[in-house]
Amino acid sequence: MNRVLFYMELRRNVRSLLLWSSVIGLLIFFTMSFFRTVLQYQQQIAGMVQLVPAVAIKMRGFSNISDIFSVLGFYTANNLIYMMLLGSIYAIVLSSNILLKEETGKTAEYLMSRPVSRREIFTTKLAMVFLNIIVLNLLAALIGFISIMIYKKGAFETEPFLVISFYTLLLNFLFGALGLFISVMLKRARTITSFCVGLVLVLYFIYTISRMSGVDGTFGYISPFKWININVLSKSYGIELWSTVAFIGVSAMMIVASGVIYRRKDILT
Repeated sequence: MNRVLFYMELRRNVRSLLLWSSVIGLLIFFTMSFFRTVLQYQQQIAGMVQLVPAVAIKMRGFSNISDIFSVLGFYTANNLIYMMLLGSIYAIVLSSNILLKEETGKTAEYLMSRPVSRREIFTTKLAMVFLNIIVLNLLAALIGFISIMIYKKGAFETEPFLVISFYTLLLNFLFGALGLFISVMLKRARTITSFCVGLVLVLYFIYTISRMSGVDGTFGYISPFKWININVLSKSYGIELWSTVAFIGVSAMMIVASGVIYRRKDILT
């Protein structure tokens, strides 16, 4: 990893990181502030929710109606939207553009003239992507934990919270790796932000459809969102080996493939 290039990328991306962290953090905190209101009007809300189709409840992120009245279930449903969806969009947009900046900005020739190898360029930018994703997840998890502690009523188990936060980090890592892979596969530099955002939304839509009642949800496993167990209120809830291996394995394969392709790719034309 090249330190000079690392600090240069750090300056480039710090504003975007702070913006996304602030927006997601505020959304989490603001939404969690409604939890006590939900508990206060529990009976009325329960009656109203009965009129809502079960499909809509699941698409919103709740496994069942009772999750609404649990602080951890309430947080997880909102985390599914804010960190799993928005966090993944941030990760793939960042990673898909970090290598292409030199091509689209016509600075690749200058960069290659410096005493830095392609391997250093790739590993440095990869490190920057994963550092940004880690910081985003840590800040969001911290704000989420503070929000839960402020608005909770009754007992709160920390372990399921840490597990769902870990899954979210793995999901964001995977989309970060996917963004790198997509960018190096392009023969010519072009803006792919819209495509990457659309890809995340499509995969999320596939996941929500697979959770509908009466639907064989097996097809949903083509979406990494499906690999996450969000039933945080289950007594047996914990880290599942198969999904952890799937996240790490797929991410690692895309990173390795991206590095090999990038070192052979013509980025000067």
